[in-house]
Amino acid sequence: MFTGIIEELGTVESLEPRKAGARMRVKCAQVLSDATEGSSIAVNGVCLTAVAITLDSFDADLAPETLSRSNLGSLVVGSRVNLERPVTPVTRLSGHIVQGHVDATGEIKELDPLGEGNWWLTVLVPAALSRYLVQKGSIALDGISLTIAALEDDVVGVTIIPHTFEHTSLGSARVGSKVNVEVDVLAKHVEKLLGARAGGYSSPDSL
Repeated sequence: MFTGIIEELGTVESLEPRKAGARMRVKCAQVLSDATEGSSIAVNGVCLTAVAITLDSFDADLAPETLSRSNLGSLVVGSRVNLERPVTPVTRLSGHIVQGHVDATGEIKELDPLGEGNWWLTVLVPAALSRYLVQKGSIALDGISLTIAALEDDVVGVTIIPHTFEHTSLGSARVGSKVNVEVDVLAKHVEKLLGARAGGYSSPDSL
């Protein structure tokens, strides 16, 4: 489990396509301080298993499902990626519960300066996910825990504070870029429980 509070910006060192999926190497430092073979690391909000760990990099295998649901397959050598280690029992939950199980990708529609280092970001998300989004609720974009400030149809608006803009991949984001979207898992559980009572339930996996 993660909280969406990014620890480090890493850099894609290689991305090797394979018959089934791909293998990615990420150059970084901080998140490797206590990593061991098999450790989980969230990359742009996607929970990956770290292998071939060195002093300044780790590899991760990307399954076909990961490539189809996230933006990891569109990364190139030199891309900056958000990195976060899993929480420990004593970690403060500064963000919200982020599983690292990306639901889909969204498209950045606006990224406008508000002044004093703050930015306004809007993202078009798949229509099937909009039912899990509420004003002042939580959403993870590329693994970053954010609060929904505006919601109109399938467009989510969030404010990006200076620290987040400077210390995550949003600092290099552009209109039209794809971002990984993970909705609040609690909303999914509530929907399933209510759906079971009503005799019906539809899964977001139909995306």
